[in-house]
Amino acid sequence: MPNVVGQKGQVVISKEIRDKLGVEPGWWALQMIVDGHLEIHFVPPEHNRSLLGSLAPYTDVVIQPGEEWDKAREKAGEAAAWERVKRWEQGS
Repeated sequence: MPNVVGQKGQVVISKEIRDKLGVEPGWWALQMIVDGHLEIHFVPPEHNRSLLGSLAPYTDVVIQPGEEWDKAREKAGEAAAWERVKRWEQGS
């Protein structure tokens, strides 16, 4: 199933593959180079509920909504997704 790489380096994952893997919009696509080829691990979100304020009783750190908050959330989400991939690879 060859696909052409777009001008921005984008590659389309064919519908047949997405359907077989159950990949849906909003999932993380974690990419890594292994032995000279690309591996992509698709990780579903754990839930769609807001956790806003859930850690407030445990910290006095406050990050205001905006660019800093978005970066912190993205970094935390990526770290959590990679942790899930590691657990899957270890068979846990």
